[in-house]
Amino acid sequence: MAHRDCEAPASTDFGEDMKIAVFCGSSSGNKPEYVAAAQALGRTLAERDIELVYGGGKVGLMGAIADAVLAAGGRVTGVIPRALEAREVAHTSLSALHVVEDMHQRKAMMADMADGFIAMPGGAGTLEEIFEAWTWAQLGYHRKPCGFLNVARYYDKLLGFIDDMVDHGFMKAPYRAMVSVEHAPDALLDALLAYTPPLEKWAPARV
Repeated sequence: MAHRDCEAPASTDFGEDMKIAVFCGSSSGNKPEYVAAAQALGRTLAERDIELVYGGGKVGLMGAIADAVLAAGGRVTGVIPRALEAREVAHTSLSALHVVEDMHQRKAMMADMADGFIAMPGGAGTLEEIFEAWTWAQLGYHRKPCGFLNVARYYDKLLGFIDDMVDHGFMKAPYRAMVSVEHAPDALLDALLAYTPPLEKWAPARV
């Protein structure tokens, strides 16, 4: 199913028909824990009746999580840019697949659909996607939770650098606290469900 129109991300509270966007690598990485974690998260989403929204690929961690959700009887919606349809090998067995024109439309559509965001291990694209969703939350464009599934401590150094942003006055502590970090799928989903956005409005951090 092709879809070219998308809207800016909207504020969304958790309710029925919950959807979680998962950002992750189109590669599998070099540790078996990464694929195992993607499969575990996929099964957990299906067991909790949460629909997966993801990048639409059939390979790497993207394919692993999508296949796990589908195998467990869950729903999966993919969003893939036309230029990456062949490179990321678009998954043709999804509940729904939206082919969009570019990365901007992909991210906007995923953000609009999803009630929350999870980053699994991945590369620069994965980081760009979760950081944009988190930045939108800081700016008040949406009130949706963001989290890292820190498989095999993959994100430890990045999280340490984010803590340095707070220490150096470039990020407020409440914004750092907006992001949940867990090592297991159930714990991370519980944290996202319990998320409460900060009350204060965005303002530049001051030293």
